[in-house]
Amino acid sequence: MNQPKIVRPETSQPARAQWFDRKKYVTVNFMVHKPKCVQVAFHPDKMILCCKNDEDDVIYNELYFYDRIQIHDSRERVYDRTINMLIRKLTPDVAWPRLQKDPAKSSWISVDFDNWRDWAHEEDDGKAEYDNYMDKIQEIGGHRVGVAPDMGDLSDSD
Repeated sequence: MNQPKIVRPETSQPARAQWFDRKKYVTVNFMVHKPKCVQVAFHPDKMILCCKNDEDDVIYNELYFYDRIQIHDSRERVYDRTINMLIRKLTPDVAWPRLQKDPAKSSWISVDFDNWRDWAHEEDDGKAEYDNYMDKIQEIGGHRVGVAPDMGDLSDSD
């Protein structure tokens, strides 16, 4: 898989981006109105996005990730108002506390709280919920006394 060689343009601006974390993937959505000439390059430690918007402004984002990624299983998809990146983590089941390697916050990156989930303790929460459900089922089932009624007299034939 040949990655395009993307050179930083002399005059460019970064696209605003929102990101959220999942167990195996990190999703980054770049807000670009009617993107064209889109070039994306994934590297083990970073990604580069270069494109133009509907006003022919040059957009350039270079992002060094918090942790390494699988470049061959990371994808981008271009829509009318966004460029969505699905980035596969090299080490799944490890939460990323931030998107970038650098702890300083970039002004163009924000967290997508609508899609954010604290999945690190998801199995524990699910197990507690399941145990609570099973306890309620046992309680409900424990109130039935006696044997099940014989339904042999119910038949389809007259």
